[in-house]
Amino acid sequence: MKHKITLLIFLFLFNFAYADKLELSGIFLGKNVYVMNPFSDSGVGFCVFEVSVNGQTTSDQINSSAFEIDLSKFNFPIGTKIIISLSYKNGCIPKIINPEAIKPKSSFSLQESHVNESGLLKWTTKGELGSLPFIVQQYRWNKWITIGQVEGIGCPGIHNYELDVRPHSGKNRFRIYQVDYTGEAHYTKEFEYQSNRAAIKFGPEKIKNELLFSHETLYEIYDNYGNIVFKGFGQKIKLDELQNGLYYINYDNNMGSFRKK
Repeated sequence: MKHKITLLIFLFLFNFAYADKLELSGIFLGKNVYVMNPFSDSGVGFCVFEVSVNGQTTSDQINSSAFEIDLSKFNFPIGTKIIISLSYKNGCIPKIINPEAIKPKSSFSLQESHVNESGLLKWTTKGELGSLPFIVQQYRWNKWITIGQVEGIGCPGIHNYELDVRPHSGKNRFRIYQVDYTGEAHYTKEFEYQSNRAAIKFGPEKIKNELLFSHETLYEIYDNYGNIVFKGFGQKIKLDELQNGLYYINYDNNMGSFRKK
């Protein structure tokens, strides 16, 4: 009898020595997580033998083919970062049925936005559920271009953000968006800013090794095949490495062309 007990203890310890962990990180959104829990490979008991949330072992009933992780018991504030850890036996793998329950969601609403005279875009949001980057775009050269991003705070409440957006002359159009686990972009409505700065010009008329702008500007230069060869922000561009020929240029809020000789 003593040998049988020793053998059972050995098999028990052997089984758990070859255990693994499945971890899922996210934020608390007020929802619970569900797990599919197959039988262990040995045929004795179920796959998962322990569940913890942020290092605290749960009291959920896990000895079944499916169980619920009740996150409400922890009294987390909405937006709290959490890590769920499932310890399971070797030879079987549990499955999280609804991982999206703790994935950040793009749920923000834009409360206010404006650009000041120094070119700083400021905006205010509320209703965020999870930290996601705010991506800022500006409409230039007949297309929307991304000009920067700011990491969202991700918690409910009012939050303020800012980004240097380098407006061009005339009317500027902006929008902000986020992309969450769904892969779909959540855009704000467009908003405008009227700049009083003078329109930018470039030269000289016959361009050899250097192109000059009248003021600093965002720019893109393409070759005759549509390949981009230069892009950036500044007042001059060194063209030493470019071959002679026709090039197309986007700058300020204009589109044009030049020939390098």
